[in-house]
Amino acid sequence: MDGLLPDLDLVRKDFPILDREFGAGDDAVPLVYLDSANTSQKPQIVIDTMVDHLERHNANIARAMHHLGAEATEAFENARDIVARFIGAPERDEVIFTKNASEALNLVAQTVPLSAGDVVVTTEMEHHSNIVPWQLATQRSGADLRWFGLTDDGQLDLTNIDELITPATKVVALTWVSNMLGTINPIAEIARKAHEIGAFVVVDASQAAPVLPIDLAAMPHLERPDFLAFTGHKTVGPTGIGVLWGARKQLEALPPFLGGGEMIATVTMERSTYAPIPHKFEAGTPPIVEAVGLGAALEYLMHLGMENVHAHELAITTYALERLQSVKGLTVMGPLDAAKRGGAISFELEGVHPHDVAQVLDSRGVAIRAGHHCAKPAHQRFNVQASCRMSSYLYTTPAEIDALVDALEYTRDYFKLDSQ
Repeated sequence: MDGLLPDLDLVRKDFPILDREFGAGDDAVPLVYLDSANTSQKPQIVIDTMVDHLERHNANIARAMHHLGAEATEAFENARDIVARFIGAPERDEVIFTKNASEALNLVAQTVPLSAGDVVVTTEMEHHSNIVPWQLATQRSGADLRWFGLTDDGQLDLTNIDELITPATKVVALTWVSNMLGTINPIAEIARKAHEIGAFVVVDASQAAPVLPIDLAAMPHLERPDFLAFTGHKTVGPTGIGVLWGARKQLEALPPFLGGGEMIATVTMERSTYAPIPHKFEAGTPPIVEAVGLGAALEYLMHLGMENVHAHELAITTYALERLQSVKGLTVMGPLDAAKRGGAISFELEGVHPHDVAQVLDSRGVAIRAGHHCAKPAHQRFNVQASCRMSSYLYTTPAEIDALVDALEYTRDYFKLDSQ
């Protein structure tokens, strides 16, 4: 199949968990992991790097005046350099480590100045992490929250963009790639429109960073977001680590998010002054080994080549969309053109609750997600409470998509759908 990663079998050997089987003897079934939009699996190099750090270099950073402290600090700051290269950050000090993308988005929502009469614009397809923080921010400030709706095929409805993005708009916050619908949004077009009236643009790149080549420095200034967030555990890295990139000018203008150690310049009982970015936003002991693991993960992705990773995802998604349409009673939600979407494909199987579908598939070794995927408004838009979601990644094979389709056919037989 054109587009698949070269040496895919060798790539899969980098991920030890993919050798898992469930059951015993003749009843054993191999793991078919199709839940990477939820969390990706980790290559051995990430596991080994984190173990090595804990075994040989473990210490706190920036404050321990000994060899281990220096080694830990160097490893932590090296991870920042790697992140900057991975996203093409204009400056490495614009990279802030958080514990996840949710914290990164909350950091912006709680520090960007808003007041009554201001408008924050988001979208109906957002993950809750890019809705709830803005609800809280507008409730605190008296600003208004508005949003782009969705078309029937799961695209952003931009027909009223001139009504939503006006001189009153201060923030436009949107996802690059929907975690439910898979839709790839026109970030450049929306950013240009927002910047023309002086609004900030905040992009949730949690589903984009794992598969799309990102080069912020190469983006035209008007089309570049002001803030971009992603999370480590979806980019073959560990949990407990996220990234906020922000343009230096914007970050320097924002107040601190959390107070504590290492984010200060001086402290007296009367007042404090703050460290320069990025440390102003990294209070307390950070997720050190997680940052080191994220650095190893992003180096792994860059070694494969993000263009190759994206091509693989496109090939697998194209194949998955074709095969899923062969399952009677199955409806895919979101764009049917693989070029317009990522690898997260939500679907319904008529007559069976998504949780029941997922449970039957799990009995055959196929791991998918079922539920609202932290995207309740998008589900409400399409009049469903929940959906199934398969999501591929760089280690997914066409044979695993075939296994999914076979398991779905088994599910139809299990629930006797043809006899109803």
